[in-house]
Amino acid sequence: MKLILATDNKNKIREFRELLRDEGVEVLSRSEAGLFSEVEETGETFAENAFIKAAAAARDTGLPAVADDSGLAVDALGGAPGVKSARYTGNHADSDRDRYELLLKNMRGAENRRARFVCSMCCVFPNGDVLRSVGTCEGRIAFAPAGNNGFGYDPVFLPDEAEGSMAQLTMEEKNRISHRGKALRAFLTEWRNYHADRKTESTAEKARG
Repeated sequence: MKLILATDNKNKIREFRELLRDEGVEVLSRSEAGLFSEVEETGETFAENAFIKAAAAARDTGLPAVADDSGLAVDALGGAPGVKSARYTGNHADSDRDRYELLLKNMRGAENRRARFVCSMCCVFPNGDVLRSVGTCEGRIAFAPAGNNGFGYDPVFLPDEAEGSMAQLTMEEKNRISHRGKALRAFLTEWRNYHADRKTESTAEKARG
């Protein structure tokens, strides 16, 4: 079976290929599937954007497709930057440092530092079936950046499940607690259950026929 991963992010592609290595699935990137046009992310939630991207890839290829959308939600900022995490400054070309420095500026004086990383994953099949998974990593916003690992808002995010910032963790430590790692593991469970159910239905139909 072929599966489209609606991204050309090499790290995400590698993760998915490793995740589905024993499932008999060939994972293709957007460009490998011949998809080059950008899909406008008009959703108001991570789940909506993930569905929009997966549905577009499934429609254009006739193959099952997976997409994810993720970001940082800060309680004191009403859930911002949320779905605009990658364009928080208003300019997609700005650096990660530009974005987290703006976040720290907007958090000045805030006593409530609670926040969470969220990853919403969606798989759309050509027959219209949809699988969803979500992963969250709870924590708080630091007062200053720390660490050189990771990317995005990692230097200013202090996860509850570890010491220090997300950017101070090893990749193994991060994958164990990260929102994306949790969403990936939940997706694998959903994927296996879906195909197990379809196999059971097929067997039952053959028995009746």
